[in-house]
Amino acid sequence: MSLMITDECINCDVCEPECPNDAISPGEEIYVIDPGLCTECVGHFDEPQCQQVCPVDCIPLDPEHEETRDQLMEKYQRIVVAG
Repeated sequence: MSLMITDECINCDVCEPECPNDAISPGEEIYVIDPGLCTECVGHFDEPQCQQVCPVDCIPLDPEHEETRDQLMEKYQRIVVAG
C-alpha cells in the first residue's frame, strides 16, 4: 500500500524532505502523498521515513491503494529508471 496523510497533519514540514521519491507535497490544507510515487520507502529504506519523523503519527497506510511489497519494489524500479 502507499501511505496517506490524515487531517491530523499539523503542517510541520518534516515529512516532505524525508521522502526519497518526492511523493509528498503541500496540499491545499495539509501535506499529501502521491500514491503513484509512494513506495513506503521500499528500495531505499527498511521503514517509511515520513512515518519515522512525523510528530503526530498521521501517516497510515492508504486502504484505497493496496500493494504488495513486490508491487512496491516494481514501482520503485520504474521510478528509478524514469528518474
